[in-house]
Amino acid sequence: MTATSLGPGPDRREALTRRIRLLVGATLAYNAVEAAVALTAGSLASSTALIGFGLDSVIEVSSAAAVAWQFSARDHADREARERRALRVIAVSFYALALYVTVDSLRALTGSGEAGHSIPGIVLAALSLAVMPFLSAAQRRAGRELGSATAVADSQQTLLCTYLSAVVLLGLLANWLLGWTWADPVAALTVAALAVKEGRDAWQGKGCCAPDAAGRHPAPDACGCGPGCACC
Repeated sequence: MTATSLGPGPDRREALTRRIRLLVGATLAYNAVEAAVALTAGSLASSTALIGFGLDSVIEVSSAAAVAWQFSARDHADREARERRALRVIAVSFYALALYVTVDSLRALTGSGEAGHSIPGIVLAALSLAVMPFLSAAQRRAGRELGSATAVADSQQTLLCTYLSAVVLLGLLANWLLGWTWADPVAALTVAALAVKEGRDAWQGKGCCAPDAAGRHPAPDACGCGPGCACC
């Protein structure tokens, strides 16, 4: 069945575009700092989990930059034309993250190195676990209302960073408190599987039920959002 709800008007669309620009800018700034801290702390502690976390932040920056590039166009038609290319960048970022996490996790599980303890890494992962869900939810709401698959896909990557923060935090704590060096790579493989799914959805443009030219949203089954999609 096809829904007949109208999309946002021009004024609301511009307001949502400005909000997405601000959220993307905040994500870029936070992840740039996060990458620097995680890569430094990971190198000092020989922690592959923290280094992987830092590289995830670099990928997150590239994803947010792709969305910033799309929304830098002032004309709505130009933004829509850039959307598919931006989605490709986001999808490739997901696949790259999945590949790195998988390889690094398998190396850790086969005993190719043991990480030291990192208090700065624990603090950083805990902070990211608190911050990232809010950035992701705000961008997802704005992107769904605007009908932008790229904004929603980028919010999913930010949400994935939240999951990875939890994985890294649990792994660092387990290593520090219990000496369980295997906990982090096992959990990280779950994140890798999730990254593959999100990359596939971004590549296929399933981030959101974007309205057509008449403002009609497709049925949930047609856009891949599922029955709970906020914009269907």
